[in-house]
Amino acid sequence: MGSEKRRIWGWWFFDWASQPYNTLMLTFIFGPYFAQTAAGVMIEGGMAETAAKAQAQAMWGYGLTVAGIAIAVLAPILGAIADSSGKRLSWIWLFSAMYVLGAFGTWWSAPQEFSAVFVLMMFGIGLIGMEFATIFTNSYLPSLGPKRELGRISGSGWAFGYVGGVLALAIMLALFQAGDNGRTMAGLMPVLGLDPATGEDTRAVGPFTAIWYVVFMIPFFLWVRDEPGQGTGTGASAALRDLWRTLRGLPKHPSLLAYLGSSMFYRDALNGMYTFGGIYALGVLNWSIMEIGIFGIIAAISGALFAWIGGYADRAFGPKPVIVFSCFVLMATALLIVSLSPTSVMGIALPEGSSLPSILFYVAGVLIGAAGGSLQSASRNMLTRQGNPARMTEAFGLYALSGKATSFLAPFLIGLATDLSGSQRVGASPLIALFAIGLVMLVWVKPQGEDSV
Repeated sequence: MGSEKRRIWGWWFFDWASQPYNTLMLTFIFGPYFAQTAAGVMIEGGMAETAAKAQAQAMWGYGLTVAGIAIAVLAPILGAIADSSGKRLSWIWLFSAMYVLGAFGTWWSAPQEFSAVFVLMMFGIGLIGMEFATIFTNSYLPSLGPKRELGRISGSGWAFGYVGGVLALAIMLALFQAGDNGRTMAGLMPVLGLDPATGEDTRAVGPFTAIWYVVFMIPFFLWVRDEPGQGTGTGASAALRDLWRTLRGLPKHPSLLAYLGSSMFYRDALNGMYTFGGIYALGVLNWSIMEIGIFGIIAAISGALFAWIGGYADRAFGPKPVIVFSCFVLMATALLIVSLSPTSVMGIALPEGSSLPSILFYVAGVLIGAAGGSLQSASRNMLTRQGNPARMTEAFGLYALSGKATSFLAPFLIGLATDLSGSQRVGASPLIALFAIGLVMLVWVKPQGEDSV
């Protein structure tokens, strides 16, 4: 394998290594476990079940809000400093350590001594590490091939990451996660003598995610190197002045500004879907964590397939049409999800015990995986057309800022709507408006970017 191909494969392995934090921790295993455990503690304290479930969803949202604000504030600053030094790998090592520490730390979340503050703090450290490492690895994309191939490279990498997420989730369900009968999906007792009574079978997702990352980041650190002479050579203070100059100059670059604004809203809505999908299924449809995990495998397989297909669509048509189509699909899916309850669909009453709501939620999972994978891959490539090639880490820092400046918005709006209504279904409705705003702002985005940014 040539050095250029090794570099691309090394870059893809970051997606493979880091995807379980999204798939296992954020969405399908640990997020629902947090909601289930926090609600159980509140129910034991005398709170009504419906209110406890809603409050647990709100707590999860507020915890993610704090992490999102930290990422939004620091992302462009760190990106600017990295562009000045040209040394991105050292930052990736640092944030990888945070990823591993935070993920492993969620092991200490047993129901018997559950502390929501501690658990959210550890989860937040890992999430911040994952997000910052992603900023710095994404900034390598423009150097991985000619411009016409970047959409395919990005899509294939995203698909590869989804495959890693599917495999990690399948291993978790087959070997660790016990169902109602005390056995895993493979019919085994949880490995390593893990005790479901204390949540060990589920809490193991934290150490498992951490170890997975450590093992599969090896190809990245072996094959990806900073290119000599990439930094501007200025100090940190000069880098921050350059960042401030970039921020002040954004109005002179309406396409970039509109794209950052658009992606701010639609990515926030998508993250809200990922973040609350499992919690929603657990609280509204009364699914088990095992069922949510199976749902996750289906969604991740769909994401892998369509991220790969979307990469080729990106190469053929450009990233903007892929982004627009994906946003429309996700907005329709959000409408479907909000309409589901165990006894009705779109306001139409169903016979008691109907399986239609669960079937439609599986359909929604396929659509979220398909459109979400294509959307994220195309969005990553779109930035390479909008940003300044000489300051690409800063551009991805701004991209993270735009994604995180309101990243607290979806969790906060979901938490607030859930709190005010006392309904998890109503709580998910702000996602529809966020997708709509993102679509409207795409009107001002030039598909090829501006001549000079």
